[in-house]
Amino acid sequence: MDLKGRHFISDMDWTTEEIEELLSTAASLKAKMKKGVPHKYLDAKTLFMIFFEQSTRTRNAFETGMTQLGGHANDLLASSIQIAHGENAYDTAKVLSRYGHGIAIRNCDWKVGNKFINDVARNASIPVINMQCDYYHPTQAMADLMTIRERFGKNLAGLKFTCSWVYAPKYVRPISVPQSLILLMTRFGMKVTLAHPGEFKLRPEIVETAKRNAAQSGGSFEMVSNMEQAFTGADVVYPKSWGCYLTTEDKPEAAKIAEKYTSWKCDSRRMDLTSARSIYMHCLPADRGYEVTDEVIDGPRSVVFDEAENRLHIAKAIMALTM
Repeated sequence: MDLKGRHFISDMDWTTEEIEELLSTAASLKAKMKKGVPHKYLDAKTLFMIFFEQSTRTRNAFETGMTQLGGHANDLLASSIQIAHGENAYDTAKVLSRYGHGIAIRNCDWKVGNKFINDVARNASIPVINMQCDYYHPTQAMADLMTIRERFGKNLAGLKFTCSWVYAPKYVRPISVPQSLILLMTRFGMKVTLAHPGEFKLRPEIVETAKRNAAQSGGSFEMVSNMEQAFTGADVVYPKSWGCYLTTEDKPEAAKIAEKYTSWKCDSRRMDLTSARSIYMHCLPADRGYEVTDEVIDGPRSVVFDEAENRLHIAKAIMALTM
């Protein structure tokens, strides 16, 4: 399947068949790495990574991945290049397209990030990859899907997948992870449940797309406001904090709203409501003691480090296929 030159910005950019190609490629690259088989498919090629905020898994997955594929990744902080002085997306895209073979961007600024990435993509002559924005985190969701398949097999029809809001202090997190999860998991026949307090809703057009995806795949999609209900009988639980951006954009007000729901936490009592074969997932970093207890995240049902590893293999597959 020829995916050279294709952008990867939204979870809905690629067809189900193209996603299957991505997952197959990621599995192959993972096997090669484990066996020590060289796979320098991007020899002497360059990826430009532009980060507007901190990153551990995403940056290292792409940078390490490019090294293993035989290429080089330039790690660019937005504050260290001319974007910081007002250079626009058009000029940035045109210049970097002359220098290398791919551009990857992480920009989670609300109502800014996705627009910036798409502006770069419209003006770039090389593939643009979304490493997370304010709307989507497609590489994370793909790694999550890969991890679920490794546990439950390729046919996921009827599997109950629960994405639940949980409380976390410190900072207001993007809504991109839950939005990508409901968009992707509903495409593979799963019974997807989204749980959150009323103020923490997701973008309505994304919810509607998830409903259509579920109908087309033979799965289901429901939204509930009760964490226990969402966890009951679940095969996969993904408790994750996110901000109430659609309720308020004022961060102090958002923090006060979140304080009303400190009881929303993933603990052993709630895990006991899940199925006997259930797994616990999180994109990391998890706010231990708030989002999840240590006994859950460090327990036998946790696959968080499998997910983290698969970020590398998914990143490599996207680059190998598009660059």
